[in-house]
Amino acid sequence: MGENWMVHDFVVEHNHMLHTQETTHMLSSQRKVSEIHCQQIDLADDADLQQRSSFDLMSKEVGGRTNLGFTRLDQKNYLKKRRQNSLVNGEAGYLLQYFQKMSLDSPSFYHAYQMDVEDQITNVFWADARMLFDYGYFGDVVSLDSTYCTNSSYRPLAVFSGFNHHRKAVIFGAALLYDETAESYKWLFETFLEAHKQKTPQTIFTDQDQAMAKALVQVMPGAYHGLCTWHLMQNCIKHLSHLMKGESHFLSDFKKCMYGYDDEKQFEESWRTLLVHYNGDEEPWLRRAYSLKKKWASCYKCKFKK
Repeated sequence: MGENWMVHDFVVEHNHMLHTQETTHMLSSQRKVSEIHCQQIDLADDADLQQRSSFDLMSKEVGGRTNLGFTRLDQKNYLKKRRQNSLVNGEAGYLLQYFQKMSLDSPSFYHAYQMDVEDQITNVFWADARMLFDYGYFGDVVSLDSTYCTNSSYRPLAVFSGFNHHRKAVIFGAALLYDETAESYKWLFETFLEAHKQKTPQTIFTDQDQAMAKALVQVMPGAYHGLCTWHLMQNCIKHLSHLMKGESHFLSDFKKCMYGYDDEKQFEESWRTLLVHYNGDEEPWLRRAYSLKKKWASCYKCKFKK
């Protein structure tokens, strides 16, 4: 009547099915994560159980998804809200607060973080104004060390460092990594270049980590990849300690191969002598080290510099 509707008849019964019994649990009015299920979700998440697996487990306990009372989306939203609340005073929260403060104090402060499919922070990188400045002048040669473990979760702390014109150590950037996979290192190298305006170092030294080497070739193919000789010596001692017993001179002979020759032929002769004298042909670690000789032997590094 006019602009209004007037109801003159109302039929309570529907002439079609609103929903099946199997889909009732998907209605918003019927979905609720109970307190007990919240505790189970928390325990599963703390134990690093995948969301799908924990949801399937809870479904089986009640005889199927239709009896559970909530969906996987509800579970995901609950965990997301829980993590957002924990960020207020959690480790990640303090870290992000620190980044925010540094950005306000110094607009050139750079930071980045990577999220996983479950909206959790995985990898974090930062570089302050001094690091960015130093890299612009002294970033031709960079060392990356990821052998630090800083907390109870044993997450690696990766540090990019080098030397200034006074031969004093300078830092070019740092990162907390979720793991040491090629994917994490690829993100790290890409983020490092982004922070430093895509300036690639001429030389970068790392340990013998294969995942790191794989990512480095993908992101910085033009940089010379050398092995940190300190890490190489530590691995040598770890894997070949049985060759260093008594009055053995293996370690000094190995160092001579590493540092003592600028000529490739002299290096090759010394290496063959080393293998014969200490039965090195039977040592897998020595064979792998030799396959990487261009990354640690002085004669090859001098050739690269030229």
